Amino acid sequence: MKPILTKSDYNTIKDLIVNTPSHLITKEISLLAREIEKAKLVPDAKIESHIIRLNSHFEVQDVASGQLLKFQLTLPKFGNIAEKRLSILSPLGVAMIGFQEGMEIEWALPGGLKKLKILRVDTPVLTE
Repeated sequence: MKPILTKSDYNTIKDLIVNTPSHLITKEISLLAREIEKAKLVPDAKIESHIIRLNSHFEVQDVASGQLLKFQLTLPKFGNIAEKRLSILSPLGVAMIGFQEGMEIEWALPGGLKKLKILRVDTPVLTE
């Protein structure tokens, strides 16, 4: 499965990766770099609303345990787990970017390989 990204999300994430000092490069940053390079890029105005992108609120379910997780996907400087804001550089953030409501994905998370179903995606409308 290829993630789908807006061109602005791609550029924002690419800048984040490129500007990370080499001594701070983590496994997640390396995985994110690979994910965005294989992504299908679409103009911002053409992205479907049910695809997880930066600032999207989403709900996923661990298929095996039934556990529900609700987060907003953010840039690292806005990440705050207590407030349910998940950094794009977290393992789950890397797993979710560019995938859409209804999809099931498998991803290695700190608790092991998980199968996750994306139940809901809400993205705020950006105004210029």
